[in-house]
Amino acid sequence: MYDSGDYAAALDLAVKNADLAELERRRETARAEGAFYGIGTALVVDPSGTNIGYVGLATPAEDRRPGRDKSGSTEHVRMSVDLQGIVTVLLGSVPQGQGHATVARKVAAQRLGLPIAQVRAVVDMDTATTPWTVTSGSYSSRFAPLVTSAVVAAADTIAATVKAAGATLLEGADPGELTLLDGKVVHPDGRSVAFRHAAGVVHWDPASLPDGVPARLYAEAEFSPRETRAATADDRINSSLCYGFVAEIVAVRIDPDTLEIEVDRVSSVHDAGTVLDQTLLDGQVYGALVHGLGGAAYEEFTHADSGQPTAATFLDYLCPTSAEAGFDLRTDHVVTPSPLTPLGAKGCGEGSSKSFPVAYANAVADALAPRGIDITRLPLHGEVLHQLLTEKENS
Repeated sequence: MYDSGDYAAALDLAVKNADLAELERRRETARAEGAFYGIGTALVVDPSGTNIGYVGLATPAEDRRPGRDKSGSTEHVRMSVDLQGIVTVLLGSVPQGQGHATVARKVAAQRLGLPIAQVRAVVDMDTATTPWTVTSGSYSSRFAPLVTSAVVAAADTIAATVKAAGATLLEGADPGELTLLDGKVVHPDGRSVAFRHAAGVVHWDPASLPDGVPARLYAEAEFSPRETRAATADDRINSSLCYGFVAEIVAVRIDPDTLEIEVDRVSSVHDAGTVLDQTLLDGQVYGALVHGLGGAAYEEFTHADSGQPTAATFLDYLCPTSAEAGFDLRTDHVVTPSPLTPLGAKGCGEGSSKSFPVAYANAVADALAPRGIDITRLPLHGEVLHQLLTEKENS
């Protein structure tokens, strides 16, 4: 179920940013000089917030037992506030450098009307103490659509208690009228109390709280969307909660003598819904692009005729570095918020790793089109092109 997206707008922006007319002029000039220049495009739908229910498809429908279905895109967080108003968010999302703690702090601070310095994040996965389910983890671009949604739910629970406590300090105030802003609990008439003072009431004077208000500044929350259900009897499943989009244009120049392939320009446009942190989002795009470059141009398992591996070290199995990623890169975003997540966010960490190799291959195919060369495999580098051109000449 495609939740949202403006695919045409993403493609139009990618074309605009690429300056496609200029790239076409470069291609014409190169071909007039007997050189190789090509332009390739790839468009991909980028799923995120995986539904673990797809593993159920491994069991034939006739063998699936009632009550043993598998489904879900569930994630958990735990949030607490100490007596000085410092908020702690406990994450079990096991990141490997994606910036989960940074974004969780930012989301919690915005939701609670606090400066970000008043929020701390702890990333810890201990199955004995950290809230989790079998779906928990950092995979399939789950953090932005799922974990942040659980952060929102926990923050909203905390906010309700803080407002109720603040109402006891703002005598005669209705908690429903109060807002959390700039580290304060604010009444419409302009009166306010500090967030930390309201939190202090719960810790120091819980008997003053209105009936029915828990003396608890602690929330354990989950996000478990109903759109990610188990597979049907006829093997249909919504395999992810959200679906972003990538439009990518790649231009390559091929040296006519050495057949070395040089990436000239990349225009990459992503729709990941609401942008939670521009810097981290761009970092995810850049990282995925370089991963895609590795698969498209360098990383290759080779074997001798005897079957002996000939790429057993990084001297022979090549990975891209910053030197190979120094091409003209133009990235941009189209924002169509998802209606299925509280913040409208979708994932973005894997998109270009899927689109870039295809756009790269299409660009090489376009460059070699005058020679009648078909591209049918990756990676593509000078040795492969030499083989293809030799085979064509000898055919």
